[in-house]
Amino acid sequence: MTNTTLDNNPLLTGKGLPPFNLIQPDQVVPGITKLLEELESQLTHLEVNVTPTWESLVEPLTEIEERLTWSWGIISHLMSVKNSPELRKAYEQTQPYIVQFINKLSQSQPLYEAFKALRNSEGWNTLEPAQKRIVETAIREAELAGVGLEGEKRERFNQIQLELAELSTKFSNNVLDATKAFKLKLTTEKEVDGLPPSLLSLAAQTARTEGEENATPESGPWVITLDYPSYIPFLKYSTQRDLREKVYKAFLTRASQGDLDNNPLIERILELRQEQAQLLGYNTYAEVSLSRKMAPDVETVENLLEELRQVSYDAAVQDLETLKKFAKTDDLKHWDISFWAEKQRETKFNFTAEELRPYFPLPQVLDGLFTLAQRIFGVTITPADGQAPVWHEDVRYFQVSNELGEAIAYFYLDPYSRPAEKRGGAWMNDCIGRAKIQQDGQFSTRLPVAYLICNQTPPVDGKPSLMTFDEVTTLFHEFGHGLQHMLTKVDYPGASGINNVEWDAVELPSQFMENWCYDRQTLFNLAKHYETGETLPDHYYQKLVAARNYMSGSAMLRQLHFSFLDLELHHRYQPNGEETPSQVRDRIAQKTTVMKPLPEDSFLCAFGHIFAGGYAAGYYSYKWAEVLSADAFAAFEEVGLEDEKAIATIGEKFRDTILALGGSLHPMEVFKTFRGREPKTEPLLKHSGLLQVA
Repeated sequence: MTNTTLDNNPLLTGKGLPPFNLIQPDQVVPGITKLLEELESQLTHLEVNVTPTWESLVEPLTEIEERLTWSWGIISHLMSVKNSPELRKAYEQTQPYIVQFINKLSQSQPLYEAFKALRNSEGWNTLEPAQKRIVETAIREAELAGVGLEGEKRERFNQIQLELAELSTKFSNNVLDATKAFKLKLTTEKEVDGLPPSLLSLAAQTARTEGEENATPESGPWVITLDYPSYIPFLKYSTQRDLREKVYKAFLTRASQGDLDNNPLIERILELRQEQAQLLGYNTYAEVSLSRKMAPDVETVENLLEELRQVSYDAAVQDLETLKKFAKTDDLKHWDISFWAEKQRETKFNFTAEELRPYFPLPQVLDGLFTLAQRIFGVTITPADGQAPVWHEDVRYFQVSNELGEAIAYFYLDPYSRPAEKRGGAWMNDCIGRAKIQQDGQFSTRLPVAYLICNQTPPVDGKPSLMTFDEVTTLFHEFGHGLQHMLTKVDYPGASGINNVEWDAVELPSQFMENWCYDRQTLFNLAKHYETGETLPDHYYQKLVAARNYMSGSAMLRQLHFSFLDLELHHRYQPNGEETPSQVRDRIAQKTTVMKPLPEDSFLCAFGHIFAGGYAAGYYSYKWAEVLSADAFAAFEEVGLEDEKAIATIGEKFRDTILALGGSLHPMEVFKTFRGREPKTEPLLKHSGLLQVA
């Protein structure tokens, strides 16, 4: 499997598991340069010899795309989990050439004409639905990539593509660097008053990595960072209002000043996207984005968001009023909300989020998650550590097997926060997609492999990673994405797993899985005390369920704020017009927040989802898909979550439709096959405690 060119450069292997143990940043430039030379030659050959059939068009094109994805995918993955100055430099040096090649591939006139000819040929009716959808997508994507543009327009389009790729990388790096740059050193007992032992341990461990070799949880010093496992509990528990203000303001001004200022990048990104949309014949970038999605148009999306806004706004206003009464003050500031919300929750439901941590050690949570996967989907998950090279010693590797004990998929799990090299948040990415492979006349199935990445609390002071309940639901969420990638039955790479699934449907399995965290049997399987093995006491379960919809109006309104803002910036905002993106945000906040943003609030500067990720004019997808996922989970509730036989039957149907069919059919067809009808919004409102009972 090794490639002898360029001293066995591992980035040129082109197949199999990535050899993370061999990859070095200095291999990126020569490896990608060589790869692109080879792919250019393959593309030229294909363009000259192409005929409009599946075998001579789609198969060789897929081969080119897969080689590119394999090598560049590894580098992009390492950029997000093992970022370093050397890797950054190599990435930035090669990214323009990757973009240029993708433009060339996407804008290939011979291939585009061949796809259209295939669609009009006699052979069209012999293709499977998955194959047809791949062809239709290829035609649409070529058009959105500027295949119809000529001369100066095409040149300008390609320049925009290049600049957008660079801006997006810079945006992401700025957020990582700004998050990393802030450190708050605490040295007195007063400064750490109210902080739970778990945070003191983490803050002392951080202090030790900062050179304070003698730092202990008991006597400090302690270092607080803007990394979620540090930032969130600090705002929740610190009794020092001035310190909460300091940390909160540092967080909301990330990447908004000095060399790391993302404001000019935001304006430029929006300007370029708008120009690109107009080159393609669309009015706005939002229209371009929605041409690839389930939702038909901006109006339909905004109608759904408005329906949810009207329900959640009054609830959020009530949440704030109740909180003010509880805190006995009308003067609540932004940095007080988490603190008083936690205090009120503790009083109202008589437990703290911290009390639950000892019951959620990662090994036990995984055990409970895997038990659930077996219960509802009939798959067995076992450790396969050592069978795959990893990029960090904390990374685990697992095998997924079917009812017969045969391996059907694998996944990596990188669970802990590493602020120095790993970007924040949690995500699933595909490492290898399922496909039918022919070798020496024999067909075999290439098994899918997923990356599951979280940023939860790491193990400290000899204890395992003790998770918050929020971290547990995040793990379930990413595992849901992983299941759609791993349990696919589609053998064409272009539509297997999450490939070719409309973006506003892709969150269905992930949000569906979160619901199981409140299922009694599931929770008791995963919640066992890390020292005694004692199952979570029943009263905690009752309290968790009761607290599920605590301030849910505020939580939903927050997501709607992001969704409305994203659409406004990509649909109505005029670059270089009367309003800045920041002012647009303040205007949208008038109807989507109950506490208006602070003047210095620079949230947009860290909104990586839409400026450095795939959610531009698509952030609404979380809410759109949540309607689907809540309705899908309702199918299990309707038969009764205690009825094992019924649960297994519905689980099998969910697996055979939502998880197995991937992008081979339109998501609405897939949903209707599972549910027997189109989705309704009632289950989401019911799950959120926001359904108005007449």
